[in-house]
Amino acid sequence: MPTHTAPAGTGAPPPAPPKKTREIQSHHFDSTVWNDFQFRDDDVIIGSYAKSGTTWTQQVVGQLIFGGDPDVPVADISPWLDLRVPPRAVKLPAVEAQAHRRFVKTHLPVDALVFSPEARYIYVTRDGRDIVWSLHNHHTTANALFYELINDTPGRVGPPLDRPDPDPRSYFLTWLERDGHPFWSFWENLRTWWAIRHLPNIMLLHYNDLKTDLPGQIRRIASFLDIGIDEDAFPRIVRHCSFDHMKANASRAAPLGGVCWDGGGGSFIHKGTNGRWRDALTPADVAAYEQRALAELGPDLARWMMHGGPTD
Repeated sequence: MPTHTAPAGTGAPPPAPPKKTREIQSHHFDSTVWNDFQFRDDDVIIGSYAKSGTTWTQQVVGQLIFGGDPDVPVADISPWLDLRVPPRAVKLPAVEAQAHRRFVKTHLPVDALVFSPEARYIYVTRDGRDIVWSLHNHHTTANALFYELINDTPGRVGPPLDRPDPDPRSYFLTWLERDGHPFWSFWENLRTWWAIRHLPNIMLLHYNDLKTDLPGQIRRIASFLDIGIDEDAFPRIVRHCSFDHMKANASRAAPLGGVCWDGGGGSFIHKGTNGRWRDALTPADVAAYEQRALAELGPDLARWMMHGGPTD
C-alpha cells in the first residue's frame, strides 16, 4: 500500500494525513457515521461536492472491480455513506457484510472525514456552473418521497430542505451568493481536497477529462487502484461507462432505482452535458462567478475546477 513521501523534487517533509476536526449535520449530512466505519486497507472512497461526476466515477470503479459485468448494481453496493438515509444501523452492517472490494462515496470536506492512510481516495469535480445546473434538475424533479426522506427521517439537524426556485439562473445566483445554499459550500469542499492532492493515496479527477478521454481516464483510475486490466474486457468496461449505457440502465445507478425523482432514474442520470448555463447567465453573472472562484480558490485551483487537465 502507499507510503507517505514528499512530492518529487520539493525537499518538503512528507505530507501528514488529515485529521477529522469537526462534524457536519444537516438535512442531508451526518458526518458522525465515519466515526463508526471500519476501514479495510483496499477500500475506495469517491469524494465530490455533488453532481460532479460522482455516479460516473462509481460506475468506472464498479466496472473495474467486477471486470465489466453489465449488471453491477452500483447504487445498491456503493452508498453515499454520510447521507442521513438509510440510518447507520442499516447502512454500516450492509457495507461491512460486503466481501468484494468496497467503494463508497462522500460529499464531505476532508476535515469532516475520518481519513485512512491505506484506503484510496478519488475526488472528482466539475465547473460549479455545470454542477448547479445539474443540481437544479436534481432538486426540481425530486418528488414527495424525496422530501419526506430528507426532511422527516429522525435526526435532521437544522432547517428542512425546501422546494427550489424554478428559475435556474435565480437558483444559481442564490447558490453563489449564499455559499452553496441550500446545500453546502462548494469552495470549502474543493479547497480541502486540493490541499491534500500530493498524498499518495489521493487522485484528483475532472468531469471534462472523463468526457474527453474516457478510456484513458479509466486506465488512469485502474492504475491508481492497482487493478489490472483484462484487455479483452476493456472495450466492454468502456462501453458500460458511457453515458448512453448509464442512461439506458439508470435504475442500477440511481439511488433506490430513481423512485425519489419524477421520471425515475432517467431524471437522476439526466443529460451529462456541460455549458447549459451559457444561455441563461449574463456576462455580469459570469464575471461575478469567475471573480469569486479566483478569490476563493486561487488561480491554479480555479483554473483546474473550470477546465480540468493537469493539477500541477
